[in-house]
Amino acid sequence: MNLKGRSFLTLKDYTAEEIEYLLEMAAELKSKKKQGKTGNSLKGKNIALIFEKPSTRTRCAFTVACIDEGGHPEYLSKDDIQLGHKESVEDTARVLGRMFDGIEFRGFKQETVENLAKYSGVPVWNVLTDSYHPTQILADFLTIKERFGKLKGLKLVFVGDGRNNIANSLMIGCSKMGIDYSILAPKALWPDEELKKLCLEYAAESGAALCITDEIDAVAGADVLYTDVWCSMGEENLADERIGLLRPYQVNSDLLARTGKENTILLHCLPAVKGNEVTEEVFERFADVIFDEAENRMHTIKAVMVATLGEI
Repeated sequence: MNLKGRSFLTLKDYTAEEIEYLLEMAAELKSKKKQGKTGNSLKGKNIALIFEKPSTRTRCAFTVACIDEGGHPEYLSKDDIQLGHKESVEDTARVLGRMFDGIEFRGFKQETVENLAKYSGVPVWNVLTDSYHPTQILADFLTIKERFGKLKGLKLVFVGDGRNNIANSLMIGCSKMGIDYSILAPKALWPDEELKKLCLEYAAESGAALCITDEIDAVAGADVLYTDVWCSMGEENLADERIGLLRPYQVNSDLLARTGKENTILLHCLPAVKGNEVTEEVFERFADVIFDEAENRMHTIKAVMVATLGEI
């Protein structure tokens, strides 16, 4: 499969077969990494890492993955460049596209990453905007495949802020890959209707079920529970309001028991605010799988770079 030259802005742009291809490549690259084998697919390639928002997993994943494959990563914080301030996004994109072979973006507006892709002329990878977080979903899916051996036919329930970038991207990814997907959230935090409508079309094609509800019993039969912080970066002023809305949706031992399954796992994209979205006891019970998920950010990001930019 040839994905060379493609940007990775949202899972909407990738077919189920292309997503599966990236997951298979990530698993292969992970296996090689464990054997001490790295590659040269990005030899001679320079990668710009643009960060409007700070990060642990994303920055480390891109840096290590790029170096593993022979490339050079260059970190550019919001204070290092003039992106959208003294210089337009379009002009910044055209400058960086002349100097770099690929661009990573972690920031606020989806429009920014789309303009970087439109004007730079090189592959651009969205590793978080306020709307979508597609590379995280690849890491989630790789983790699920490692635990269950499959994706299609499983049931995943996202518990928390049902209109954040993780909930949105999971809805796209699950509906494309045939995973039954539920968002369990108060009605005030349900996702955009247009996105739901689009995902229902994906689900009709894949055979997935899609449910958005505020009923706690929606977790029954879940193979995977997934939660995230109640306030995303930039929303800290809403903390008290969110805690009030979401306290009934905390992932705790009682909620976990409602799945009725012994082998249910918990995923969390991190960082976690233990005592809010998840109790410390439940978090630690699933720490192994959660930190597998964190590690898998590196392997899946490596796969995206190799597939879209590297010499395979």
